[in-house]
Amino acid sequence: MQVVFHIGAPCTDDDRLIKSLLKNREVLAKDGVFVPTPGEYRDVLRDTLKALDGAPASKDMQARMLEAARVPEGAERVVFSDPRLVSINRLVVIGAQIWPMMDRVSRCLRNLFPDADVEFMLGMRDPATLIPTLFKTSRFTDFAEFTEEMQPYALAWSEMLARMRRSAPECPVTTWCNEDTPLIWGEILQELAGCDPLQKLDGVDDLLEELMEPSGLKRLQRYLSENPPENEMLRRRVVAAFLDKYARDDAFEEELDTPGWSPEMLEDITDAYEADIDAIAAIPGVHVIAP
Repeated sequence: MQVVFHIGAPCTDDDRLIKSLLKNREVLAKDGVFVPTPGEYRDVLRDTLKALDGAPASKDMQARMLEAARVPEGAERVVFSDPRLVSINRLVVIGAQIWPMMDRVSRCLRNLFPDADVEFMLGMRDPATLIPTLFKTSRFTDFAEFTEEMQPYALAWSEMLARMRRSAPECPVTTWCNEDTPLIWGEILQELAGCDPLQKLDGVDDLLEELMEPSGLKRLQRYLSENPPENEMLRRRVVAAFLDKYARDDAFEEELDTPGWSPEMLEDITDAYEADIDAIAAIPGVHVIAP
């Protein structure tokens, strides 16, 4: 059995991916792919992680977790999604690291199903917007206090992913930039499901529906229906063109309060993030979905 852990990251897709994938639950089940409802397993997985404290789960414990998620007998692939499996939001960034506890947690997650083929999937986000959004979702009221120990210039997703791979080298990792999701949403869904790239899934336009004017989305869908792109790359180009023309006025505007951080500082952090993406592609066992 294959087990997929979609672990966020926090403040990326906000559960939209798993909600879109759930629309295909019945169709995917016919191919042995089961997508449990998050409410049925999140507490169970977290409680089991805590109880095991890193030890491999017994066959009985594995069976109980699958039973809680209502995974049917014979399922070949199970997709679990929880952006808080690794840590609470407040602990996503500490000092100069993203998810400093990832070394231990990735191994612990792998040990939840030691008899299965485990893989991880996660979206990345520019620290220049990730940190302010984490602050926005926290109980802190002072940005300087929230970021006091953080070293935003030093943060690198590649560093975290390298630690993750060393901790669980037998578990492949698929990742992508949250900023690219409007163009690669359908491919992410297919990767989560592990299905054929040619298989059509419901929900591939869910994110575009939030970002585009309704009339623009209808025109895009009509255009793609009348002019089916020969490959995914061409589809992305068409989507990008329509998104550029018909995006909602407030679609990409997000008010983030960063007192003490100058525009130049934010730009430098973003430049470092973009440069770091190139390093990630060179990490063995890591697959990057890019537009």
